[in-house]
Amino acid sequence: MLATRLFPPPPFLHLSPARWTLEAKMAAELVEAKNMVMSFRVSDLQMLLGSVGRSKSGLKHELVTRALQLVQFDCSPELFKKIKEIYEARHSINTDPGQPPQQQPPTHRPPPEALSLHSSYDRSSTVPRTALSTPNIDYPSLYGKYLNGLGRLPLKSMKPEVRLVKLPFYTVLDELLKPTELVPQNNEKLQESPCVFALTPRQVELIRTSRELQPGVKSVQVVLRICYTDTSCPQEDQYPPNIAVKVNHSYCSVPGYYPSNKPGVEPKRPCRPINLTHLMYLSSATNRITVIWGNYGKSYSVGLFLVRQMTSAELLQRLKTIGIKHPELCKALVKEKLRLDPESEIATTGVRVSLICPLVKMRLSVPCRAETCAHLQCFDAVFYLQMNEKKPTWMCPVCDKPATYDQLMIDGLLSKILTECEDADEIEYLVDGSWCPIKAEKERSYSPQCPILVVGGSTGGTLDVNGVPPPAPSTNGENGKVPADVVDLTLDSSSSEEDEEEDDDEDDDVGPRRKRPRLFKKDLASAC
Repeated sequence: MLATRLFPPPPFLHLSPARWTLEAKMAAELVEAKNMVMSFRVSDLQMLLGSVGRSKSGLKHELVTRALQLVQFDCSPELFKKIKEIYEARHSINTDPGQPPQQQPPTHRPPPEALSLHSSYDRSSTVPRTALSTPNIDYPSLYGKYLNGLGRLPLKSMKPEVRLVKLPFYTVLDELLKPTELVPQNNEKLQESPCVFALTPRQVELIRTSRELQPGVKSVQVVLRICYTDTSCPQEDQYPPNIAVKVNHSYCSVPGYYPSNKPGVEPKRPCRPINLTHLMYLSSATNRITVIWGNYGKSYSVGLFLVRQMTSAELLQRLKTIGIKHPELCKALVKEKLRLDPESEIATTGVRVSLICPLVKMRLSVPCRAETCAHLQCFDAVFYLQMNEKKPTWMCPVCDKPATYDQLMIDGLLSKILTECEDADEIEYLVDGSWCPIKAEKERSYSPQCPILVVGGSTGGTLDVNGVPPPAPSTNGENGKVPADVVDLTLDSSSSEEDEEEDDDEDDDVGPRRKRPRLFKKDLASAC
């Protein structure tokens, strides 16, 4: 009877007496759950929030606010049961062991200053649950829980939630609005979906005291992320057509399109989190965000997050702290790559690795690669992080496969080699895990790879390794030297036969003559 007096049925709802009794009972349970939550201590609030996967950090009034929002907007029989268990456990500790715990929650109402909520909270808490689920009523939204301009409580749904991929350059501090589907309100192609929320004093303080990445851009930001409504896997950011975002009374800039250099290829738009901080009220006042989007058949979801934006230098320092692979483990990996395969007919005795980064064609400074990559070649972590900070692709420049930040590791063995080998740009790993430097091709081309055969008259000889011929025998010819004839032994048999036929034709009248070797101006030829 008490619930009936507190919650009279709205005039526009035509409910049967049995249905109204059920709704009144549900409303009474809602009030009971709120009263129990208000009596919880910090440890009880943390236990309740942790059981449903919500954040447990913050001051008590923030935990109370979070728990009351949970009860108001996402209450279920399981949640109500959990609240009752925590309340009874706390109440049984405060009473004598011989006395049974009381089953009824306290009936007193908390003072107004105990709630740091939006002023619309008290008004919404005095309305029956069924009235809130009526789409014709537009109740004020609270802390980003409503979207699409509908102030209604969604029914408890077992449908999995939309998840967004983790972005390395953004650390999530708070979730202001869970990914919520954009629902078209009419048949128009251009839709508007408003959302109202307020920041807590702690969140405002985090933004105000954060450092500036560049003039006017704080490191702690409120960002809007948009993706496809797909619950099968974490979704990447994806903008709907004709996207525009309005914060309070001003439009927010959205990343534009990349120009395409290829003919016939449409320009692509980088879909990144949209920073809303500079247009928001950094106070307890409510902020209104309106997402304008094109309704062309695909379903999109949006979420609001309080994040801390990281720089490439910070990610590099974190990688150096936790992402270095020990040289011995890298050496074992080299041995594994070069291990003899009994089923293969070809045995690999070594593998070459370049000390030049494939991204910028400079010598490696911080060699790294992804754990999922099958190659030993590394790229420079410094330039890789800087490139992904400007245009995030997270693709390995060696094998063109995904190489996300969480999969990166610094090669400890190659880092050690870089400090020991400063005069070579390439090394070779051997089967036992050792390595040796490889000289540049220009240096190797000056040393002869095979002996040079010199033929002079009836005598012949070879040059030494320095290319100097041995002393020639004395003679009475001009200048006391005998001109040396050099024969090219690399000529094929067909060339020799042609020369022999020409000599035979010329010397038919004179008679048989000795075959003369083919002469070269430099008098030298390679013997291999």
